[in-house]
Amino acid sequence: MKIDRVCQNSYIVTASGGGAGFMMGKIKILMVEHDTPAVMLMVHLLTCAGCRVKAAGNAAKGMAQAQAGDFDLITLAADLPGLNGFEFCRWLKKDVRLRHTPVVLVSGRSSQADARRGTELGAADYITKPLDPLGFASRLLSHIHPTPIHA
Repeated sequence: MKIDRVCQNSYIVTASGGGAGFMMGKIKILMVEHDTPAVMLMVHLLTCAGCRVKAAGNAAKGMAQAQAGDFDLITLAADLPGLNGFEFCRWLKKDVRLRHTPVVLVSGRSSQADARRGTELGAADYITKPLDPLGFASRLLSHIHPTPIHA
């Protein structure tokens, strides 16, 4: 076992030896964001909320990680270079295996048209920057629905 200190009074314990590196029961989030300061802030807020986060700096890496992983939620920067977050969202929602994964677009643009476009493409939410440090994690996590337990 490896213990990583991720924020004050918060620890994540992971099993060593390969695999996705996620603890069973932890919420797994894929973050596709090219803005390094935004990545650092969002990763900090989400790990302090008990989430496991994988980050990809562009759409190509994000697509590969989305296909390889089993994420509970995916965040996308709306203004990714190359394939933007809106087109990435469209791609995710067409994929049979990934279409039910909640997607949240994060953007510096507060345009109602962009928010509507994201919703029309299947995004669960559209969050504008600057991020609210107190509400960001809870707003994201509100889109994750627990898997029903069948007897």
